[in-house]
Amino acid sequence: MAKRGFGSRMVRVAVAVLIGGSTLQLGSCDPAVKATLLTGLESTTSTLAQTFISAWFLSLQDDDDTTSLTTT
Repeated sequence: MAKRGFGSRMVRVAVAVLIGGSTLQLGSCDPAVKATLLTGLESTTSTLAQTFISAWFLSLQDDDDTTSLTTT
């Protein structure tokens, strides 16, 4: 089994700390602010996922180039 690099481990630790910190912050937040923040995060995440999915399906489509010239 290959060892992970130091940079990869540090990125994972940083992501874990950010997620854990944001969870703790939302626990003591005003309910109206919390609802607004979570609605915005949901909207952003949904839009981003839709963009990636659309781009992936567009990359799978064949380029149908019928306007190219052919020589005989």
